[in-house]
Amino acid sequence: MPIFGGKQQQTEPTGIPKEATDRLQGGPATSDLSVDELVCLEQLGYDPLGLVLGSSIYHIGWQRIRTNKNEELQIISKAMYDARRQAITRMEQEAHVLGADGIVGVHMAITRRDWGPDLLEFLFLGTAIRGRNEGEGGRPAHGWPFSSDLSGQDFWKLRMAGFKPVRLVIGSCVYHVSVQSLGQWFRELGGSTEHVPLTLGTYAARELAMARMEAECTQFGGTGVTAVKVTEVNNGWGSHIIEFFAVGTAIIKDKPAGELHPTMVVSLDG
Repeated sequence: MPIFGGKQQQTEPTGIPKEATDRLQGGPATSDLSVDELVCLEQLGYDPLGLVLGSSIYHIGWQRIRTNKNEELQIISKAMYDARRQAITRMEQEAHVLGADGIVGVHMAITRRDWGPDLLEFLFLGTAIRGRNEGEGGRPAHGWPFSSDLSGQDFWKLRMAGFKPVRLVIGSCVYHVSVQSLGQWFRELGGSTEHVPLTLGTYAARELAMARMEAECTQFGGTGVTAVKVTEVNNGWGSHIIEFFAVGTAIIKDKPAGELHPTMVVSLDG
């Protein structure tokens, strides 16, 4: 399954504004980590370097729609993919400026702006970290800081199991679900029955999104994807247009699993 836009090319971090570079070069290390996440990273031997973000405000173009047909809206799918990938790359570029090994706790927000029709801002935010112990840290084979939407606790468990994050991987498919004809509506009015064309259409759309996410995993050198989430959202395009979006963390196995020592915890909350 090809990824929209072909193979992504990494470049030197010129896509972030000067204000971001100035912020990253001085001042205290900021983080959106919870105390529990910070403790887990400390135990692994990672230091938080700073909060990093990537943003892309994108105009989502128009595409002709055939109302009686299930089909992917490829122009819109590509725009949604490109906007997210640009934002992720800028976040990774900020981590590169800090000299980070990677980014954990990445979360995403999409905001519709009133500056013009079909304008969306795609924002990715996470905490850049660097390993201080020999055997920990280190960038993936692609040479840039890894990115992951795993929490600090899940990142700790992943490393203890001998796995390492490679990159946040995504897949998008914007799909038009066909409108029922009057004849179909009347035929289904009298009883309960599966609407096979709609089932097959949404099924195919999810598969496209997941296949594109898996293709990114292979492209970036991962051997699997963990913590996959597949969501459905309508961004104001109309009731019959849905985006199916898949996201997860590509991983590789890089060391034997460590020993886990479970402990009993007694709650004092009553």
